[in-house]
Amino acid sequence: MNYRTDKEGIQLAKKKNEHVIKEVYPGSIAEEMEIEPGDVLLSINNEEIGDVFDYRYLIKDEYVEALIRKPDGEEWLLEIDKEYDDDLGLEFENSLMSDYRSCSNKCIFCFIDQMPPGMRETLYFKDDDSRLSFLQGNYITLTNMKERDIERIIRMQLAPINISVQTTNPELRCKMLHNRFAGETLKYMRMLYDGHVEMNGQVVCCKGVNDGAELVRTLDDLAGFLPFLRSVSVVPAGITKYRDGLFPIGLFTAGEAGEVIDMIESRQQGYFEEYGLHFIHASDEWYITAGRDFPEEERYDGYIQLENGVGMMRLFINEFNEAFEALLGSPEYETLAETLDRTLTIATGKLTGPTIRGFAEQLMRAFPRLHIHVYDIRNDFFGETITVSGLVTGQDLIRQLKERREAGEDLGGALHIPSNMLRVGEQVFLDDVTVQDVERELNMRVVPVEPGGNEFIQAILDKEYSMERDNGNFVYIQAYDRGGEA
Repeated sequence: MNYRTDKEGIQLAKKKNEHVIKEVYPGSIAEEMEIEPGDVLLSINNEEIGDVFDYRYLIKDEYVEALIRKPDGEEWLLEIDKEYDDDLGLEFENSLMSDYRSCSNKCIFCFIDQMPPGMRETLYFKDDDSRLSFLQGNYITLTNMKERDIERIIRMQLAPINISVQTTNPELRCKMLHNRFAGETLKYMRMLYDGHVEMNGQVVCCKGVNDGAELVRTLDDLAGFLPFLRSVSVVPAGITKYRDGLFPIGLFTAGEAGEVIDMIESRQQGYFEEYGLHFIHASDEWYITAGRDFPEEERYDGYIQLENGVGMMRLFINEFNEAFEALLGSPEYETLAETLDRTLTIATGKLTGPTIRGFAEQLMRAFPRLHIHVYDIRNDFFGETITVSGLVTGQDLIRQLKERREAGEDLGGALHIPSNMLRVGEQVFLDDVTVQDVERELNMRVVPVEPGGNEFIQAILDKEYSMERDNGNFVYIQAYDRGGEA
């Protein structure tokens, strides 16, 4: 690798996008080239860098030229010889290296339109940015994209792209998204298919709008994009109490949820026999609403739509059962069963409450002196129709648990909550109530628990269990008190 200072032919780069470097990774190519935080990347191979995908695409070559401006204004043209896929080791102030693209739709089911006033500003931002589909798994509608955007995705072979379809009926899609171009942009799925780009799809189902015969049409149409369209999830629209002036959307009954499940499951085996994929998946909420058991693990195709609420409960149940069996067979079980003496509270959403309660009962049978209270937190903030734990607010949590305590219930010294009640990487609920606020108001230690059956058991026992998989099964290794020695 070599570098040189180049004062000639640089003025052109000053008209291009500039990207401030936030961090240089130790031991990286960038560190070796003496690039430092605060430097500005002007171009790669004299090409404009529009966003992070341009950057990643341009640095793939074995030889690249990076134009850097130092804080004193000096500009360096760095000649870099490297392996084809080697990264330079840079992190930028703006991780997207571009402004975020906001949504151009006004969907009849949009959750942000159903938010109460007075919350922090960032919660009202509607993104519909294809780049976040690749980076974070977001689902996008394609409506603010142009053919050149699709051509770039195909050229760079960016995948998978997650598409919020809703319906393949062009006129109905325009109505649902309140965007006159929404039907036309469905053609981009054909372009992606022809370009062999892997996709996943989502249908947000609104009662009386895109369900019934329209849903059948949509799913049958989407099957034409197999095998590059790897999966399609069907999820019911989330309805809050803040819908004044919005399109009227009703809740699905148990019978109607069962009809959606039957329609989906009647097609899965045929897809699997032809493509090795079950392809269409009903989200967990349909099964809970219908009062049905969740499908077996094999039907989730490796939990390809897990982040969309498809298979989360099946995975949780299976992991709990495996970890629980391993715990019962561990060398320490008998001692734990005799000595474990604690009372604690678990707070969750109404959707998962019955499953969590069943787990708690199993643990209390195995540990006679363990007392677990499981409370389904009613969502007064958004309305009782919202039942997921990720939308439980701190104020609802505090108020309802205080009512329990005032009624004479012993909540114990620890309050366990799913970690998705908090903002990622922070100790703050959706309504800006902090974990410390909850601890102070309830005089309890708050324990955010990461998703997973093994993590659930570890938190309940206040132990860290090292469970490793052997031939697909959990095997007990050792246990130690949190913060203590093995």
